[in-house]
Amino acid sequence: MSSSRERRELHDDIPEDGGVDEATALIAETTQRLAGIARRHNLEMLDYLLRMTHLEAEERLRLRSRRKLS
Repeated sequence: MSSSRERRELHDDIPEDGGVDEATALIAETTQRLAGIARRHNLEMLDYLLRMTHLEAEERLRLRSRRKLS
């Protein structure tokens, strides 16, 4: 099990004050990378779920940027 220090260091890389757009972009980027790992290891269901999550995050970013332009 990880120590609390290791867990804190892991969380230091995660932005907390960037708002919804930054969180959504981070989720899109992370799930895309994780889906690639799942695909390489033939984890088909994880790959599928991660790709769906990535698509959802990308769609939300697209819709939010469209609203901002209006």
